[in-house]
Amino acid sequence: MESDQIGNRGVNVTDHDLTFRSLSEVLQNNITPYIALLEAKDCPGIKNLMQKLMGQLMNCYIDTDSLEDEDYVQVSQNRISCSMTSLINWYESVTKKTDSETPSKKRTSSSRHWQSPPVVVIFKDMESFTTKVLQDFIVISSQHIRELPLVLIFGIATSPMIIHNLLPHSVSSLLCIELFQSLSCKEHLSTVIDKLLLTTQFPFKLGGKVLQVLINIFLYHDFSVQNFIKGFQLCIIEHFYSQPLSVLCCQLVDAKKRVNYLSHDQCENIRRLPSFRRYVEGQVSEKQIALLTADSCLKEVTLKLLEDLHVYHENYVSVLRCLHVFTSSLPKYPLGKQIRELHCACLENQVWETEEYESSLQLARMLNKSDLVTMLQQCVEIFVSSSGKEFDKTVEKLKDFLTQFQKLEEAFQEQDVSVSSQKELQKKTDLYHLQKTLLELKESRRSKKLTKFEMLRFEVVDYIDSLVRNYLVPADHKTLHEIVYFNTASVLREHLNAAPRIALHTALNNPYCYLKNQALKSDGGSISNKAPDICIVYKLHLECGRLINLVDWLEAFSTVVTAAEGPNADAASSDQVDDIIQARFIRAVSELELLGFIKPSKQKTDHVARLTWGGC
Repeated sequence: MESDQIGNRGVNVTDHDLTFRSLSEVLQNNITPYIALLEAKDCPGIKNLMQKLMGQLMNCYIDTDSLEDEDYVQVSQNRISCSMTSLINWYESVTKKTDSETPSKKRTSSSRHWQSPPVVVIFKDMESFTTKVLQDFIVISSQHIRELPLVLIFGIATSPMIIHNLLPHSVSSLLCIELFQSLSCKEHLSTVIDKLLLTTQFPFKLGGKVLQVLINIFLYHDFSVQNFIKGFQLCIIEHFYSQPLSVLCCQLVDAKKRVNYLSHDQCENIRRLPSFRRYVEGQVSEKQIALLTADSCLKEVTLKLLEDLHVYHENYVSVLRCLHVFTSSLPKYPLGKQIRELHCACLENQVWETEEYESSLQLARMLNKSDLVTMLQQCVEIFVSSSGKEFDKTVEKLKDFLTQFQKLEEAFQEQDVSVSSQKELQKKTDLYHLQKTLLELKESRRSKKLTKFEMLRFEVVDYIDSLVRNYLVPADHKTLHEIVYFNTASVLREHLNAAPRIALHTALNNPYCYLKNQALKSDGGSISNKAPDICIVYKLHLECGRLINLVDWLEAFSTVVTAAEGPNADAASSDQVDDIIQARFIRAVSELELLGFIKPSKQKTDHVARLTWGGC
């Protein structure tokens, strides 16, 4: 039986090509050098499939060290018949050459591969393959499985059950099926954000609105991590191109050196930053004068502010992860399930002032003991591994909470106190139960004394709240944040959120906007005869109704084009339009039709129908 691996890829996206290439490289480096990657568009029939398969396999790369210098000669695909017999003969000849190597060479060159490496055939889009092609290939391959070890990998975008819909039982029974699934694109996105943004390793950061634009394009347009990374790279280019002070957007050690070499103009650029102006306004008058006049004083303060910004990022990431530990397990996820959602919320405004944050605190005050202890342990691990130097006391405080919970548990084991309260603590956390308990607490808290566990739970949540208020201040509240943060979301939208119809209207209605030719400047709605033909035809068509008479349109076009030649030319051409002008008009109208502004009409002869309105 053939070994068959079914890879469930989910929705078809542009990243799948990269995924299959990565899979091929992993298999080639660790399992076998014999890998073929097939697409349905290249395999309309079994003959085409065999040609493609043998072409890829026989031209596959083999280390020159693993073969004798003159032994290996590439076999031309055109000289052999594309049949399973030829494929088996090729496989036997290649494996015999590998087996005949000296032991030392085998250890150095092919120790990563199996003793008898299989032939792996990857079908990138199984649903697109013709059913007969798949059936014939599987049946033929199964008859030669002893001579040719074959592994088939089917890429499936829908459901694994599709294999039973495409193949009859007599064919699917020949396969030994195993299922594996690639990570979802959202998980890949979370990894990218975690490695690029939620780290102090890279000084460049994205503002809240910019990050939200990239995430929205990812979630609502293409699900492409590659495009997200390209958008991130575009942000880097725009930031370093448009921000003169981006020279300080580097590692802290390098930034300290560069601050000392800042020119007077660069110091003036720092003084113009809105965040720095707010900082100056908060200083005493003598300090303000020194910062605005003395470059040496400015450089000293800039160095200190950059160090503070670096420390802010170290502390921000750790506290953000800690808060995410608490909020990611709450019912209905008020602050979002993914850390990227929480990160965007913290960047845009003071998160503790939002209703979602208050709702999260209320739900956190109802967590049971086991969940709370687990979260505290995760927070301790986060702060211990953090690069921030201010969390030693925080770690001690969290460990003290864990010790108190342990003592409470021991006390409860010794004596049965507040049995009903204990039962409440051990119930599974769910939204209905939490809301009901919240209402009961509001009614009974005035008359009922809180238990030790409830008091400790409130103390833990309040302590986490204090960390959030101290360390999760929005980045735009920090001085000199403009140096490392890219916040121009409008520029990013212009590049990534294409509006082709508006761009077409602008280009056709005002060609000077793109061509920058002074002769094309025109006042208001006037039509210049020096504009490209398609622009003249487009402006004339804007003055027409639903149906446009081609004869009238041609005469108007001819009038505009010949306007610069004087009245004599107009009189000479009144009877008959010049053939060259007519040809130019026909070409311009055809281009308009191609762009979708007009279409032929059957209602009247020599008329076309207009398709767009409103000037764009």
